[in-house]
Amino acid sequence: MMGRSSKVIERDEVVVRFSGDSGDGMQLTGTLFSNTSAVFGNDISTFPDYPAEIRAPQGTIGGVSGFQVHFGHTEVYTPGDYADVLVAMNPAALRANSKWVKPGGTIVMDVDSFDDKHLQKAGYQTNDPITEDKLGDYHIVKAPITTLTKESLKDMGLDNKSILRSKNMYALGLVYWLFDRPLAHTSEFIKKKFAKNPLVVEANLKVLKEGYDYGVIIQAVTPSYHINPASIKKGKYRNLNGNIAVAWGLIAAAQKANLELFLGSYPITPATEILQELSARKDLGVKVFQAEDEIAGICTAIGASFAGDLAVTSTSGPGLALKGEAIGLAVIAELPLVIVNVQRGGPSTGLPTKTEQSDLMQALHGRNGESPCVVMAASSPINCFEYAFYAAKIAVEHMTPVILLTDGFLANGTQSWRIPDLADYPEIVAKRVPEEQKENWMPYVRDPESLVRSWAPVGTPGLMHRIGGLEKDEETGGVSYDAENHQKMVNYRRDKIKNIENCIPEQDILGDVDSQVLVIGWGGTFGHLFTAVEELQNEGKGVALAHFNYINPMPKNTHDVLKRYKKILVCELNMGQFANHLRMNFPDILYRQYNKVQGLPFTVLELKEQFKKLLED
Repeated sequence: MMGRSSKVIERDEVVVRFSGDSGDGMQLTGTLFSNTSAVFGNDISTFPDYPAEIRAPQGTIGGVSGFQVHFGHTEVYTPGDYADVLVAMNPAALRANSKWVKPGGTIVMDVDSFDDKHLQKAGYQTNDPITEDKLGDYHIVKAPITTLTKESLKDMGLDNKSILRSKNMYALGLVYWLFDRPLAHTSEFIKKKFAKNPLVVEANLKVLKEGYDYGVIIQAVTPSYHINPASIKKGKYRNLNGNIAVAWGLIAAAQKANLELFLGSYPITPATEILQELSARKDLGVKVFQAEDEIAGICTAIGASFAGDLAVTSTSGPGLALKGEAIGLAVIAELPLVIVNVQRGGPSTGLPTKTEQSDLMQALHGRNGESPCVVMAASSPINCFEYAFYAAKIAVEHMTPVILLTDGFLANGTQSWRIPDLADYPEIVAKRVPEEQKENWMPYVRDPESLVRSWAPVGTPGLMHRIGGLEKDEETGGVSYDAENHQKMVNYRRDKIKNIENCIPEQDILGDVDSQVLVIGWGGTFGHLFTAVEELQNEGKGVALAHFNYINPMPKNTHDVLKRYKKILVCELNMGQFANHLRMNFPDILYRQYNKVQGLPFTVLELKEQFKKLLED
């Protein structure tokens, strides 16, 4: 390959956003670029942003599909606020994203699609979008991507539709030149992906290479970027999103518990990928049932739990509402069950592909009666593995349903994941009926300390018993309407969950522990909150951060942490659900709130502004 342009921008980290119509292949393009950057040795974080419709109106703002990747020489915790490079395949993509490009950034445009018709569809008033969007100070690369793709493939015998489908590879080749990235990883992907269609393989490889070569031709007038690999711990890495991480964490837990894994579930955005991933793992003994609805999904999982499996159901917002009664059944039956809820914008079907911390109150209280269960939240795409594992551990060892909250941002976002050694994870030990107690065993007699009952899978000889939704006798498990017994059982179920605080880690404080200001977050906002705190600390402004993964019960030291700080700001992608949870549990503390409900994650910039205001207040 030819030498690089003399105009090379050295950076520690860079944000690139690919954007086009939902049929332009931007998700695949962004994923391949992310994978190549990860293989190159960069730390990465990604954020796919796409409409709910499979084929949204072409050329409109509503139909724009984007994929943002943040990669760098240093560790990165977010997909980045603003892009250094935007690839805009049509005017709508430019209009929707130009405000998210850093001043002086680079914008690659497929100029062939910037005709009068598409400019009007995107809402431009003139035929000069650069002036209209005030982009005069940006590096604009006007590449005729569609024309060059057509010219490249005109003699290959492909139909026009197939040729146009290849233009994303031309754009990808150009971006690979921009960042001096090798084509080898993507070439291997193309060969495997289209192995049954050699003509498609040849076409995609050809335009990928020619896109790169186009960069070489324009290098005299176009700056390129240089980002060194990150210094990361040695090991085997792969790119992983939150949904796959959840699926693999559950598989790991089943192995550690020596139980078969059962998933009863119904497809729903953005949780469906968990169902798909587990259904592909029959080789690891996973059993999957795609049910006719959400209620059937959870009820089959409860049945599997009664039969002795590690039972799981997955869903999202409105699906969790439908599962409410059955979660109550698992609470009163005291059976282990993991409910994975991948949150999205609500209420009702709301914003299926957009992120929101929408379901915390529903997870905590969305059932009839006194119905406590454990609620946990993952906080990064890759630690979805950890929290799926520990959700299963708590469910099995404490005979309780556990609701694990992730969200659309975590589910679809990816990070580099160092594949762990399973030997480093603890065993999961189910509370079985001791041999010496089998003769006189009663199903609801409890361990005096943990208040956990024994788990006798249905069909175990000599351990026949019934479960159901009616209140039970505190020992035999037979139906009981006795007033005092009901009070005891309510207390037992409450205290059993409360006792789990003895089995979870204490709450960590990050950042400037001695600051007077404490920022509080939970779940998928960790990356943005941590980065904002870290950047402020580098600017000499100390702020502490307490980010919660265990919501019910909360860590034992929570009140001690809260009362140490003069000012507390709770930041959430909802209208204040965790803040109200804290007020209910620790009413002596004053909480301020910063809330956002736009279907988008926080930006680091807006968080820093809020923290600075609090420091100056």
